[in-house]
Amino acid sequence: MSVIKIMAILLIIGGLLGLVYGQFSYTRETQEAKLGPLELSVKDTKTVNVPVWAGVMSIVAGGGLLLFASKKG
Repeated sequence: MSVIKIMAILLIIGGLLGLVYGQFSYTRETQEAKLGPLELSVKDTKTVNVPVWAGVMSIVAGGGLLLFASKKG
């Protein structure tokens, strides 16, 4: 399987996941202060919304790459 086909499949899967879930969250831990042996840190949770157009464009781009790879090979 060529690299182009793998990238196309990953784009399609990513686009489908973006359409199904619509958002994802991640947690980032930051170091606020360090006073001797005492460390203060903050866990910050961010939520990223995936636009519908981005999911659709990812699926279209992946499909286009699959067509291109199948016609070329």
